[in-house]
Amino acid sequence: MGSAIRHPAVAGRFYPRDRGDLRAEVQSYLSPPQETVSALGCVVPHAGYIYSGHVAGAVYARLDLPRRCILMCPNHTGMGPPLAIMSTGAWETPLGQVPIDAPLAAALTQRFPLLDEDAEAHRAEHGAEVQLPFLQARNPECTFVPIALGTSRYEVLQALGIVIAEVVHALDERVLLIASSDMNHYENDTVTRVKDQKAIERILVMDAQGLFDVVMNEDISMCGFGPTVAMLTAVRRLGATGTELVRYATSGDISGDRERVVGYAGILVR
Repeated sequence: MGSAIRHPAVAGRFYPRDRGDLRAEVQSYLSPPQETVSALGCVVPHAGYIYSGHVAGAVYARLDLPRRCILMCPNHTGMGPPLAIMSTGAWETPLGQVPIDAPLAAALTQRFPLLDEDAEAHRAEHGAEVQLPFLQARNPECTFVPIALGTSRYEVLQALGIVIAEVVHALDERVLLIASSDMNHYENDTVTRVKDQKAIERILVMDAQGLFDVVMNEDISMCGFGPTVAMLTAVRRLGATGTELVRYATSGDISGDRERVVGYAGILVR
């Protein structure tokens, strides 16, 4: 089990399969170089790079990326249990392998038994995979813990965030908490921007409960609200003091189709 390699599921679809092409595309989204900040958490989109790579890249360009990350994504496929973690092995991209942080994963599962050890939820899931080439470009020594969340129960998401904060606080080094999420899906550009602004406002004041409530009450189809709720819960407990909306866009900005768009927000939490 320790040598298990999770192979790419969406290379050649969401991002280039060729190593050189992928490296060049990621670098284009990370340019020009930015002054970096030590963040506790972030929200980054996970669509195909052609649509959301410029938003994700704007966030990663600002990050002083630590060696260790916890990468939470939604479960789009419905496979596996509602809280799925992988604790050993590595994930492969065209740029090489990213090791799973086994000690950090073990600490999380020990403290939060609702996390199920499960590779199936991750096998075809793109939400975490598309972040890895950015992590590899920003810190080749990076390790991570992948968690796929298929639950929309606030109490569970909050409890996970509390445990993440406790585990990270006990370490003597910084861990970045990444919430992989797109924003509202498949409504027109005007409606999407209005809905997304309501969700972004809650994220920018680090209001996890408020984000959950507005997503539910305003029917905002933000796929990664679960990871974002858990991340916000954790960073507040870790002493986060500020947030920054680095970039916002919709797929219509790229495709020109304003009738059915997806929103993308890139946010830093310090």
